[in-house]
Amino acid sequence: MEMPKSYLDDEKRKTLEGFSLYLYESLAEGDAGDEDTAWAWLCYIDPPASALHLLKAIAGADFIRAKGLPTAAAEAVYGKDWLDA
Repeated sequence: MEMPKSYLDDEKRKTLEGFSLYLYESLAEGDAGDEDTAWAWLCYIDPPASALHLLKAIAGADFIRAKGLPTAAAEAVYGKDWLDA
């Protein structure tokens, strides 16, 4: 999987890894007005079940699918078919 475009400066990137890096990248892209890339960075983390549940209530299941967000945490809590329920 090719990494999305980065808006973080090299010095900041060197201080981050894993979840923190992906979250900061997403925030930087959002601040730059590049929402598609901001969502792309969030695909590298497994959002908590409660966050996905809220996002489903706000934006719908198709939004989560369209963004390609990982749903393993939500599936573990709400069941495999939670997006369709």
